Amino acid sequence: MALVTPSVTKWVAGIAALVLVLASVSFVVPAAGSVSPVPFDDTVKTGGTAVDTRLSEVEGFEVPVAQVHFSRYRYVIGYYDVQTAAADVSTPESTRQFGDPLAVFVSDYARVTPLVDDDGYLRTQYNRHPGWVDASEASFVVDSGVRVPSGPIVVPFSDADAAQSFADEYGGDVVDWQTLRDRSGSPLSTRLAAFDASVADHHDWATQTVAASDSLFDRPVSTVVGEDAPTIEAAVESAPEDTAVYVPAGTYSVERVDLNRSITLVGAGPDTRLVGDGNGTVVHIRADRAAVSNLSISGVGDVGTRRIRATNESVDWDTRVQLAYGRGDAGIVLDGANESAIRGVHIDTPASGVIVRESADSVLANLSVQGSETAAEGFMGAVLIGERSVVENSTFRDGRDGIYTHRADGSVVRNNRMEDGRYGVHEMYTSNMLVADNVVRESRVGIIIMTRPVGNLVVGNDVRDSDFGFIPAGSDTYVADNVFADNEYGIDVSGDRQVYTRNVVVGNEIGVRGSSTFPTNVVVHNDIVDNDVQVESALGPMRTWTSEGEGNYWGDLPLEDADGDGAYDRAFQPSGPVDAELGRHPAALVLSRSPVMDALRSARDEVAGLRGSGVVDAAPRTEPVQPDVLDALTHAESPSSQNATERADV
Repeated sequence: MALVTPSVTKWVAGIAALVLVLASVSFVVPAAGSVSPVPFDDTVKTGGTAVDTRLSEVEGFEVPVAQVHFSRYRYVIGYYDVQTAAADVSTPESTRQFGDPLAVFVSDYARVTPLVDDDGYLRTQYNRHPGWVDASEASFVVDSGVRVPSGPIVVPFSDADAAQSFADEYGGDVVDWQTLRDRSGSPLSTRLAAFDASVADHHDWATQTVAASDSLFDRPVSTVVGEDAPTIEAAVESAPEDTAVYVPAGTYSVERVDLNRSITLVGAGPDTRLVGDGNGTVVHIRADRAAVSNLSISGVGDVGTRRIRATNESVDWDTRVQLAYGRGDAGIVLDGANESAIRGVHIDTPASGVIVRESADSVLANLSVQGSETAAEGFMGAVLIGERSVVENSTFRDGRDGIYTHRADGSVVRNNRMEDGRYGVHEMYTSNMLVADNVVRESRVGIIIMTRPVGNLVVGNDVRDSDFGFIPAGSDTYVADNVFADNEYGIDVSGDRQVYTRNVVVGNEIGVRGSSTFPTNVVVHNDIVDNDVQVESALGPMRTWTSEGEGNYWGDLPLEDADGDGAYDRAFQPSGPVDAELGRHPAALVLSRSPVMDALRSARDEVAGLRGSGVVDAAPRTEPVQPDVLDALTHAESPSSQNATERADV
C-alpha cells in the first residue's frame, strides 16, 4: 500500500480539484435542425493528396469531394476523396469522438455533363462546377477506371439514371451510399494483410530491379583510360554501346563526363578518383541502361538549388519544385536514364550526391555520400524525381537530407544509414513508397512525409538520437516494426487512416505526440515505455488507441488483470494528469482508484464534451509486443552506437 504523506495528500487534493473542475464542464449537443452544405473552402479538410489538388488546379480536372456535419463537432469536415469520407463515417471511432453524422454531402455530377479524358481524369463540359447532393440520396459509380493522380475515384450523382449512363459509357458499377460505406470500411486484420502484401510486393520489385541491373556491370571492357584513350572524356566518347570504360587507380581532373550511350564507367575502387572543377555536376548520364561503379567523385559545384528567374511566363508548382530541388550540382545526375545504375561510388559533395530525374527503375546501391558539415550549407544525399527507383545499402552523412523524393511514387529506400543531417528520408508529393530497414542517427527528423500522400510504407526502421523520430502527413500510411529511441520526440500520430503497429517507442523525452484532428488513425500493438512523457496531446478530440479489443503496452502498470486475458481491467489514459503518473508517483494510484475518477471515466466514455483532448487506450496490454527488442534497448549501454547489423532483429 502506498504511503500517504502530507505532501502526497496535497498533491491528491490539487489533482482532485482539477478533476472536479473538468467534470463540471457542461456540454450541449447542438440540435440537428436543417443542415445545409457549406462552401468547401470553409471546411476542415482532409483526404486526397497535394498532387491531386495542385494538378487539378493547374490542369482543370475534377476531384469529387464530400463534407460531413457531425452532431458533436463544431466544424464541418471536408474530404477530397468521397470513398475516404464513406470509410470514416462508418467507423466507431468517428462516432465516439464526433457523434453521429447529421448529414453527408457529396459533389453532384448529374447536371454538369461529366467527361473522362485520355488520362482517365474527370472533367465537366464547359468546366462547370458541380453542386451538392445528400449522400444518402445519391448514386455512386465505382470501379470505372476514372482517377486522380493518387488513384481511382468514386463519382457521385443525384440521379440514378445519370449515374448508370456514365457507367455504361466509361465502365464501372452503380451503388448506393450504404453499399459504398460497407465496401469502404475494412476490418483491421484485412488492412494489415493488405499492407504486409504491399511491403512484400515492393521488396520483390526492388530485388528484381537490382538483379536486372547486374548485367550493366558485366559488360566487356572496350576502352582503358591511359592506354586506349588519354582522358576519361575521350574514352567515354569512343566506347561502343554495351561495353565498359575502365579507369585505373589514380586521380583524374575532369570538367564533366557525359554518358550519352548505354555504357558503363567502372573504376578500380576508391583509389580511382574523379575530381571536378568545382563548377557543376561531375558525371551526367543521359542514356538508358548506363552505369557508374567502383570510384570516388569530388570537386562538385556548390549550387544546391537553382532559383527560378523572373520571366513573363508563369511556372507551375511541379516545375518550380523540380527546379528548386533537382537542378542543382551533384556528383552524378541521371536525366531520363531509365534502368541505369550507380554502384559502389563514394561522393564528397557540398551540394547533392546523386540526382535521379525521370529515370524509371534506376538503382543506387552501396553508395557513400559525404555532404557539407551543416544542413544550411549542404543539400541532398540522393534526390529521386518523377519515377520510381531503388536506393539500398548506402550511407549518407551530413548535408541537408539523406534521401529526398518528389513524385517518385513506388520507390524503395531500404537498408541505408543516414547521419547528422536535417532529415534522414524526406518524402514530398510521393505516394506508395517503401522506406524499410534504414538507420537514422542525430538528425532533426528521422523520416518525414509531407504534402498529404497516400499508401506509404514505413517498416523496420531504427531512428535514435534525433529531434523527431517520425512525422507523417497524408493517409493510409503503414508504420510497423520500427524502433524510435532516445529522441526528443519518438513519433507523431497525425494524418488520416494511418496504421501504427508493432513499433517500439522507448527512452524518448516525449514518446508519442498525438496531433491529428481526426480520430481515424489506428495505434495498436505498440510498446510505448520509459519515455519521460509517454503521450503529448493537446489538439483535437480524445482519440482511442484500441482496435478490435486490442491495445498497446505502456509498461508494468499498477493495475489489475483479474481475468488474466493479457489486458488491464480498465482503460488507461497516458495523456491524462493521473494515469500519466501511474508507477511514478504514489499518489497517482490512490487517486486513480477514487470514486471521483471512476465517475469521470464513466462520464468521459458517455459524453463527448467531457472527453476533452488526449488519448485513451481501452485495453492496455500487460505484456510487451516485442519483448526481445524492448529488452535489448532498455539494457543496451549505448544504443546510439549500434548500426544496422547490430540491431536485435528490428
